Amino acid sequence: MGMSLLDDEAVVVRTPDEFLAMPEEYREIALRQIMVNTEGELSGGDDYIQVFLPLAPNAEERQVCAERAVEEYDHYKLGKAVLANIGVDTGYMETQTLAERTMFADQTLHTCTTWAERGIFSYIGEETAMVMISEFAESSYKPWAEAVRTIILDEKVHIAHGARVCRNLAQTEEGRVELQQALDRLWPTFVKIFGSPRSERARLAVKFGLRKTTNGEACDLWREKVTPRIQKLGLTLPE
Repeated sequence: MGMSLLDDEAVVVRTPDEFLAMPEEYREIALRQIMVNTEGELSGGDDYIQVFLPLAPNAEERQVCAERAVEEYDHYKLGKAVLANIGVDTGYMETQTLAERTMFADQTLHTCTTWAERGIFSYIGEETAMVMISEFAESSYKPWAEAVRTIILDEKVHIAHGARVCRNLAQTEEGRVELQQALDRLWPTFVKIFGSPRSERARLAVKFGLRKTTNGEACDLWREKVTPRIQKLGLTLPE
């Protein structure tokens, strides 16, 4: 039986053994958080190879897509190791197709059809991940926090590459039209990534030190970060 927590108790969980001794509610919320992110990293690698690489306009951009895929797979393996240490095997994810993985987000993220969408995906969309993993890096479950800290630098590079793609396209009227169309189509999916603003799970995650913000607060923070980027590209913020 797991221990109980007081409402005002600061939570620090240093080892897998300590994790397994935590209250069931803590373990369930932490496990889902790590599982969702780990699946998302694996699917992110597949996105770069299966979706973005075929859209790349030249060999240099194809190489960048391949390099980003390797990094995403490395991130997946970090989550896989954290989960393995608490008795969870994610090997089944590796035999699934993109369509069969449904924990992280809906299939819209896997259906980019233009290079503009590829740029918006990274420059605007991957900031959703950055907002979340920046919180995970301070997680009360320390093995997870340590793993995530190694992911953040790579994610910054991914966002920077998306910025370059978007800025290059934004130099022409035609490119700005393509970017606006991409932003309008993908925006609702980006917002959906954060989940319900009224999520009880998110509230408990904050209580347990697994997150710093609720879903609604995280989404607001993301909007604050990406709104100036959108405006500097000469685009209109979706409703």
